[in-house]
Amino acid sequence: THLPQVPLPLDNERSALLHQLTLGLEPTTLWWLSGYLAGLAGPAPRFSVATPPALSAATVDVAADTLTIVYGSQTGNAKQQAEALLADASGKGLKTRLLRADAYPVAELKRETQLVVVISTQGDGDPPDDARGFVEHVLGRRAPKLEQLRFAVLGLGDSSYAKFCEMGRVLDARFVELGATRLAERGEADVDIDTVALPWRASVLSALETLLPARVASIASLNAPQTVVASSAIAHRDTPVHAELLANLRLTSRKSARDTRHLEFAIDPTVLDYTPGDAAGVWPEQAPALVDALLDATQLNGSELVTHGKDTLPLRQWLLERRELTRLNRPLLAAHAARSDSTALQDTLAHADASAALLRSTPLLDLLQAHPAAWSAADLVTALRPLAPRLYSIASSRAEVGDELHLTVAHEVFEGRDGLRYGTASHYLATLAEGATARIFIEKNERFRLPTDASRDVIMIGPGTGVAPFRAFVQERAATGAAGRNWLFFGSPHFRSDFLYQIEWQKALKDGRLHRLDLAFSRDSAEKVYVQHRLREQGAAVWAALQQGAHLYVCGDATRMARDVHNALLDVARTHGALDDDAAADFLSELERQGRYARDVY
Repeated sequence: THLPQVPLPLDNERSALLHQLTLGLEPTTLWWLSGYLAGLAGPAPRFSVATPPALSAATVDVAADTLTIVYGSQTGNAKQQAEALLADASGKGLKTRLLRADAYPVAELKRETQLVVVISTQGDGDPPDDARGFVEHVLGRRAPKLEQLRFAVLGLGDSSYAKFCEMGRVLDARFVELGATRLAERGEADVDIDTVALPWRASVLSALETLLPARVASIASLNAPQTVVASSAIAHRDTPVHAELLANLRLTSRKSARDTRHLEFAIDPTVLDYTPGDAAGVWPEQAPALVDALLDATQLNGSELVTHGKDTLPLRQWLLERRELTRLNRPLLAAHAARSDSTALQDTLAHADASAALLRSTPLLDLLQAHPAAWSAADLVTALRPLAPRLYSIASSRAEVGDELHLTVAHEVFEGRDGLRYGTASHYLATLAEGATARIFIEKNERFRLPTDASRDVIMIGPGTGVAPFRAFVQERAATGAAGRNWLFFGSPHFRSDFLYQIEWQKALKDGRLHRLDLAFSRDSAEKVYVQHRLREQGAAVWAALQQGAHLYVCGDATRMARDVHNALLDVARTHGALDDDAAADFLSELERQGRYARDVY
């Protein structure tokens, strides 16, 4: 038997396009697509916006034995932990689904029975950008009662900040307030994530196995975008590839207080491909001089063999290649305070703000020199955090540079107890010789993409090294012939010494690849002027561009700049859109939901 053919309300051309779009799609994807298209037929949004809603997961009935995993991730760590839990649960035969927080249909929350949230904290206790709407809903007055819900929360953070894992703590407490019951105690993972995450995942799975019948997993991964299992040949965090450095150029002048570098790497695109908006993960190595100074401060022998986990290496190799030696963390500080019998350190640890300030401002070497203590080689390796890769926004488009990858890196240099101190990865890259190789992988950032409609205008706000992805955007738009206009806001301390890519931007203005450039040099006048001031000055034009469908992008410091820019955008909406405070906030949230307000902040 053949199903009767139902005539489509489409012309032949659109019918052919529909057939091409749906050809070969899995049933779960077709169900998702039907929900998305139904959503497009719904009521128009509250504000006048010139683009359809961004892709989001269709609302579905959640089976009572389904485990829903929701993640909010700024740099990819929370996503990795959520995917690991998905794999663990699937291996146990549990029915599981995985969603990014901005793809989660919040209307389903009242029907959930098993929910796990993995969320990072950024800046001053803020949620990651992809979880802002989810967090606002859970904390808001519209959040439903959740007496039927069993939940668990894993928070990711950095203990050098006062509001360590703040988002995890806030959501955990809120779910209890709404009547939910914990599946497992809240996990709080520091930069050494697996130390906490592995036992936490085990405890969650143990609780779930008790509650849910084992069955063949039926995984409906409703990520937006869908999670794609990449080829094993593609470089990942745990399998980076060596890329040769072709050029290492200083962008700031010798008179500048800042040393900002432009680096160009040769890549093999079959294993190291990227799209404008993505980040490059770099695995650094510690400076040999720093390792020597640490060995001297601890009076330890670098040749001593140390076994940790499955590896046995000389202490010096552990310190050079495997351990974090610049950033302090709270457990290490507490362990050192106990060993040194320092009442000053103990007093500092007793106060969250004071200890956070010390953790951010004091390098490990200075701590060891100021408060001597006896460490064994094995104890030191165990106490130090594993060395982690650093992520840098990619500053190039392959459409223009071919098989290359460019980075914009600020060399972190500051005064220490007895000389200069350096940031681990920035010093490694700034001092990398041309012809040498670095271990690199690509961290995809699907939320920070140019508009699919190339006729749309883009407004880019990127002070300092935050300008990096916008160099890639302008290159991509020029190479692909995008019709939309490009408007850049850039800021730095001084015009003469800190104007990154000055010649490129001036040439881009002249040849029409960049249509407008607004600059803020904060130290060139008596009154400090930043990009947020320029946004307010150009508020009428910014508002008009947004009303005409422009996409807005922000890249740079999360703690201050991104917050100040967001407040400036609220002022623009209030002043030029005649919106009250709530309506202005809703307007920006709507832009964000549609993918027209994207941030890459760190």
